Amino acid sequence: MIRINDIIDKVFDNNPEADLDIIDRAYIYSARVHDGQVRLSGEPYLSHPLEVAGILADMRLDPVSIAAGLLHDVIEDTHATREQIEDMFGPEVAHIVSGVTKLSKVHANSAQARQAESIRKMLLAMADDIRVILIKLADRLHNMRTLGFHKKEEKKKKISQETLDIYAPLASRLGIYWIKKELEDTSFMYMYPDEYSRIKGLVSKDKEERENYIDTVRGMIKAEMEKAGLPCEVKGRYKHFFSIRQKMLSQNLSFEEVYDIIAFRIITDTKSRCYEALGILHALWKPIDIKFKDYIGRPKPNMYQSLHTTVIGPYGERVEIQIRTLEMDNVAESGIAAHWGYKEGKRIDENVSKKFAWIQNLVENQANINDPDEFLESVRIDLFPDEVYVFTPHGEIKSLNKGSTPVDFAYMIHTEVGNQCVGAKVNGRMVPLKYELNTGDIVEIITANNHHPSKDWLSFVKTVKAKSRIKQWIKIQEKERSISLGRELCEKAFRKAKLNYNALVKSEEMDQVIADFGFKSLEDLIANVGYGKITPLQVVRKFERKSELEETKDSIFNKLVNKVIKKKNRAGVTVKGIDDVLVRFGKCCQPVPGDAITGYITQGQGVTVHRVSCVNALTMNPERQIDIEWNQQSEETYPVKIQIHSYDRVGLLADLASNISKNGANILNVHSEIREDKTVDSFFTLAVKDTDHLKKVLTAIKKVKLIAKVKRVDV
Repeated sequence: MIRINDIIDKVFDNNPEADLDIIDRAYIYSARVHDGQVRLSGEPYLSHPLEVAGILADMRLDPVSIAAGLLHDVIEDTHATREQIEDMFGPEVAHIVSGVTKLSKVHANSAQARQAESIRKMLLAMADDIRVILIKLADRLHNMRTLGFHKKEEKKKKISQETLDIYAPLASRLGIYWIKKELEDTSFMYMYPDEYSRIKGLVSKDKEERENYIDTVRGMIKAEMEKAGLPCEVKGRYKHFFSIRQKMLSQNLSFEEVYDIIAFRIITDTKSRCYEALGILHALWKPIDIKFKDYIGRPKPNMYQSLHTTVIGPYGERVEIQIRTLEMDNVAESGIAAHWGYKEGKRIDENVSKKFAWIQNLVENQANINDPDEFLESVRIDLFPDEVYVFTPHGEIKSLNKGSTPVDFAYMIHTEVGNQCVGAKVNGRMVPLKYELNTGDIVEIITANNHHPSKDWLSFVKTVKAKSRIKQWIKIQEKERSISLGRELCEKAFRKAKLNYNALVKSEEMDQVIADFGFKSLEDLIANVGYGKITPLQVVRKFERKSELEETKDSIFNKLVNKVIKKKNRAGVTVKGIDDVLVRFGKCCQPVPGDAITGYITQGQGVTVHRVSCVNALTMNPERQIDIEWNQQSEETYPVKIQIHSYDRVGLLADLASNISKNGANILNVHSEIREDKTVDSFFTLAVKDTDHLKKVLTAIKKVKLIAKVKRVDV
């Protein structure tokens, strides 16, 4: 276990003028409040904040960050409060510790929702102060190092999956590759232990031969550089295990086919010498053109800079080589942490902040997403961008997810530009809005004031921002239409009941009605009438007096109810909680009683019934889905389509028709197709009572001579 003196020594070595007092006080306070707590490993709990602080010291962070690392768990796991932390250590430390704290006490419906809220809070705090995520990464790194002390394999895999989904990508986006690699390899070890052991064994095999190869190639590169008078350091390294596995999976390669298990790095002193070293390499060994990448001239969004080239090496094999300066190498290993040095003070300078504007964009993109599954998925999309770099007409570089379109680009510029986008020019030529942008494209957006987003855009846009803005606009428009329709329906229903709608909407009675339905405003109530989730008659009933309801069975109200009940029985389906809604059946899947069903509210057409397994049901807007159930008293029959595959013979159709009729099903339609192999596909549309009736008919058909297969099909 690391000691506090070791941490203080590291900080002092990095910066002799650092304020060590705040670290010392944070250690004493953390030791006091965590006293008596023990980790699963059996070690005192204090070992964890000490290890986290040690990782932060290795990252050369400032004393405030290291103090926050020592205190990062005290709000969650002890009696300490944010106010106490702020009083003792100042608002800066308190803000960071609060941002790191998980929302273990959040009231949510599921673990998924709690995780979403915890990550959302972390992202918000991270946008304020990047040190929040640096501490969170150090915290997760030490937790992964001690994950083996968890007894349940399921728990280990769950934590490892979250690490691969969220924390390793965050480390990558922040450019802290050493943390990314360790998180990925440790998660890989617990997620797929057999595969991890296999790859580890393959890498270890012939290790002595590989070490000799590294020494030989490194020596050859070094000799060429010295011959040209170019000072440099040459390193050889192994690709990490998770990276090898991902390459094998993504490119369908065997281990032996992964050529860059060993890669080399040349570190020199200036940018110009990087390009000089590249020229020397390409003169020594033949380069593979498509494998060259210039991240010095065009840095990655996380500030990573390097020249990447792949050459045909001394033994005819492919060799991957990276060329960079010492400063670039520090950034490549430490990412944003390299810019939090003592020389620049406690705050990141403005230029570095601009480089990490994606953090603010990520926060903004998630702000309007309430569904936890959708939120976590959108965070993953933001954290795993395979990026392309395009230019505005003024030469400004914009980074977008691979596969992005002009519509994604338009929304990146501004929401209004996206909403009013009617066309785009790429490199001076008009292109479709679904055109996939490529690195180097110059994109110009054409707008029109009277134009609006289209639902079709959701099928091809790639960025979270574009998707969320389009959905937001559609939702607003649907709500406006629903309010207009709902108001019209309510006014009509109130007139029939001889009630003054305009007077009642302003009354205290209406406030009570709104509360009874569980809404916050009249607008929400009326919109739900327009959606079809509440009927106007339900609203009217709230204003009807009991005496009026009990007057006579011949009243208008009871006539309406009787009419509805008859309609409901005819329909064969009831909508839970609603008596008087128009019901129709989806022609795409032809549901019959006994099928699992769901309802979809269609404006102006009531509720459409689908089978739960129907393709259309699976793509429904969840906000328009409604619970429905079969009406057991219904005597209706329902159309259903079946396919019969058989061998052709005389009298086949007659035998089929006879068996169907004997089992009480009516034939509504029949169509047969004879194939070249003398088999027949016959399609019958039958009227049946329910799924049991259908099974009985299908069983009878299977007994007919030369029938090969019988199944129910969608239309």
